[in-house]
Amino acid sequence: MKKKLRVGVLFGGRSGEHEVSLRSAASVAAALDRNKYEVVPIAITKAGRWLPPSQSARWLPAGQPLDASSSRDLTIRPAPGSSDTLDVVFPVLHGTFGEDGTVQGVLELAGVPYVGAGVLGSAVCMDKDVMKRLFRERGLPTPEHVAVLRSQIEKQRAAVARSLEKRFRYPMFVKPANLGSSVGISKAHNRAELTKALELAARFDRKAIIERAIDGRELECSVLGNDRPEASVPGEVRPSREFYDYEAKYIDDTSELIIPARLTRAQTRRVRQLAVEAYSACECSGMARVDFFLERKTGGVLVNEINTIPGFTSISMYPKLWEASGVSYAELVDRLIELALERHRERARTRYSI
Repeated sequence: MKKKLRVGVLFGGRSGEHEVSLRSAASVAAALDRNKYEVVPIAITKAGRWLPPSQSARWLPAGQPLDASSSRDLTIRPAPGSSDTLDVVFPVLHGTFGEDGTVQGVLELAGVPYVGAGVLGSAVCMDKDVMKRLFRERGLPTPEHVAVLRSQIEKQRAAVARSLEKRFRYPMFVKPANLGSSVGISKAHNRAELTKALELAARFDRKAIIERAIDGRELECSVLGNDRPEASVPGEVRPSREFYDYEAKYIDDTSELIIPARLTRAQTRRVRQLAVEAYSACECSGMARVDFFLERKTGGVLVNEINTIPGFTSISMYPKLWEASGVSYAELVDRLIELALERHRERARTRYSI
């Protein structure tokens, strides 16, 4: 009988997206085929403490089955012959300290295969300012933005606001540069709202980005692969609120997801092409969801951002888009593990000494 792979599902973490991570991890754990995998839950608390599997299992939302054997302790390092060594890690850590290259660096040092982008791709895509600069370097269309440091917001708030008003018309979007799931994002319609938005973004990161609001449809496209990435059919999000904020994504469940998006063939080709180009420009691997705007006035497609660990909840776009493209949730999880092992084998070919 073929040996089961021990898959560590890593979730929780110190970011503002901790609760989203718990829901995503529960979905991933439930989808893993118990005939092929031994699922080992690994929770990280909001304080940054890593919990053993026996405690971690209790952190997942109720109703998700886990193997009784997963309660024993584990070793996150290469240890041939040890039954407690993980074969691959599936990080489901959204946001800071999980999606930004930090955990990926730990796993690289440990020599353990893991799902998703590497250190560079994770760090680049987490920092929206750097990510958008790479888009422009590659010639990809993306909304104009300005980056402002927390220290500037705290010490020169009025001057920062005046400078932004010279650059953009209202409304403007203000976002923490390093966060996801729309945490800390605001749409400012006037000076008072802009000031509050800057203060809010500065709570979540040392750098904020400000963009002109785009009058357009919100499109998303899932990408899968390493050196030869593929794009799913695009989908469209019609938010239940003024924009697709945290509550609209994860709490009220009333935003409309249109899959596939109602686009012309040319628009569909354009979105899928740009998704793969953006993915490659930012050195992504494994998986990512690329978000777009389709401007109503011009019909132009703008690349908004990349999420290297997209939501995996029951209402998340990433798996839904692949399901519409012919890849089931369970098949998708299998493929991601295969890609993680493939990338690990490729990296193992690299020489680090003479």
